[in-house]
Amino acid sequence: ANLEGSRPIPPVVPRSTPQSHQSSSSSSTSYTKVEVESSSQEVEGSESPLRDVLDKKVGELVQFVLFKYKSKELTTKAEILKIIIKEYKDHFPMILRKVCKFMELVFGIAVTEVDPNNHIYIIYDTLDLTYHGMLIDDQGMPKTGLLILILSTIFMEGSCTTEEKIWEVLKAIEVYAGKEHFIYGDTRKLITKEWVQKKYLEYHQVPNSDPVCYEFKWGSRAHTETNKKKILEFLTKLKDTIPGSFPTWYKEALRVVGEPRQ
Repeated sequence: ANLEGSRPIPPVVPRSTPQSHQSSSSSSTSYTKVEVESSSQEVEGSESPLRDVLDKKVGELVQFVLFKYKSKELTTKAEILKIIIKEYKDHFPMILRKVCKFMELVFGIAVTEVDPNNHIYIIYDTLDLTYHGMLIDDQGMPKTGLLILILSTIFMEGSCTTEEKIWEVLKAIEVYAGKEHFIYGDTRKLITKEWVQKKYLEYHQVPNSDPVCYEFKWGSRAHTETNKKKILEFLTKLKDTIPGSFPTWYKEALRVVGEPRQ
């Protein structure tokens, strides 16, 4: 299902993940190990050709969902099954589940069934961020997922984190400072300039640092459009757990909800 103007999407989320660390200073990297199972794991005993086909169907459905998102349209199970085709309809739950996780992690877009009787799905931004990250020609990909990941890292590092820590976390999803990314483009420019100018991030030199290093904080627009509770709910949803599983961060998130927006 090659949609006009769509750029091919890899069928699986990058499998390289950071190792969980015991120290609190390294805790932010642990949440990036999102539980996005590959179809090869879920289809036990399947032959490689079937796994390859299912991965391809995931990629095609991601493109379709992006098309619907840009068009601001609902979709239905019937429409989705046309992409999966009847030979693989028994794998519909697994394929849709994998697509939903991919969309949230990579693009910051949620797919939710709003009418269980008619199987109608709505596609919307996971958080209330107004930045969609589209290119001028409207053929770009949403970059909100990367912004959410960075805001989450800053939150889990105590509301301030070093640039080194940010790139350490992003490395786990194969995003590098000096390498053009097929979705996010020039990530260093995006993070240190565009999102700083849009006031989603603050980016400052650490005073008296030698050698010179920089740190990130939430910008005023991030404080206005979202909050730490929503960020934590997003993270726990990706890991299929509850906010209480992260007691320290949950306590902090609840504390700041009642505070005035900055």
